[in-house]
Amino acid sequence: MEAFDNNEHPHRRFNPLLGEWILVSPHRAKRPWQGQKESTQALNLPEYDPTCYLCAGNERSNGVYNDKYTDVFVFDNDFPSLLQGEAEAPEEKSPLFQLKPERGINRVICFSPRHDLTIPEMEVSAIEKVIQAWKDQYVDLGSRDFINHVQIFENKGAVMGCSNPHPHGQIWSQSSLPTQVEKTQANLKKYFEEHGRSLLSDYLAEELERKERIVLENEHFVVLVPFWAIWPFETLIISKRHFGNITQMTAEETAAYADVLKRITVKYDNLFETSFPYSSGIHQTPTDGQEHPEWHFHMHFYPPLLRSASVKKFMVGYEMMAEAQRDISAEKSAAMLRELSETHYKQK
Repeated sequence: MEAFDNNEHPHRRFNPLLGEWILVSPHRAKRPWQGQKESTQALNLPEYDPTCYLCAGNERSNGVYNDKYTDVFVFDNDFPSLLQGEAEAPEEKSPLFQLKPERGINRVICFSPRHDLTIPEMEVSAIEKVIQAWKDQYVDLGSRDFINHVQIFENKGAVMGCSNPHPHGQIWSQSSLPTQVEKTQANLKKYFEEHGRSLLSDYLAEELERKERIVLENEHFVVLVPFWAIWPFETLIISKRHFGNITQMTAEETAAYADVLKRITVKYDNLFETSFPYSSGIHQTPTDGQEHPEWHFHMHFYPPLLRSASVKKFMVGYEMMAEAQRDISAEKSAAMLRELSETHYKQK
């Protein structure tokens, strides 16, 4: 029997946050690619675009004008997925046709008035202002009696469904815990009740000891490729101190968080020398008024690029019918990211 090599032999890995397994097939990374290629995002954007719905002072599609903002700007989404009004659920006796109305508030957050900047090209001090806006929104939305979850996220790049290149993210708050958050909470709570410690505290301690998947760190945060990563260059930001939500960060932690956000996104752009697409999102305590000692602040980055700026990973076939699968090992992708420069390729 051969000795196991995690960069050569297919195997399954367990994700303790979701309680799910993924299939890793590292040998498949050697296969030739003649499949779909994505067009790369144009790099030469103007500082201000008079036709952009998100630029400062411009008119949006609903006739409302943006403030002439100079740093961060937040507004209610003109096309929200959730509405605030209450609706009565229709009566349904069958358990096979369950339905419940869902209330919520959706907002857009513009990171900068500069149309041509993304987070990796922003100053750390400007990213701190974005974090402060995230804190303010978490408090404002989470204080509503019908809001139990606040999801802060960013879709970057057209390949991730982003309809506007202006640097922005979204905040969706709602009355229920969404499926992925509910799964995560169940597993975090089970671990905390069994061990009296945060699952991510214990996980991070082992990752720091093994040093196989660490990409970068500073005094307060670690960026790593999680052992159970699905996306080729997926990363996870974990706070070194156990706290539940973004409002509990100290001033020093806020600055450190801005630092790692810039550093990991610079590495992403440098990987294929393109404005690297991804979906990112913060996972933190629900806003249901309950104590949640099991929660440990963390942030996911899910980038779709696989081999180059034009080759994307698709979730198809086996992944849709059976379970998630990846071709490159977490250890190899972590090493590739770790070795990249932290100076943006445009500045070289």
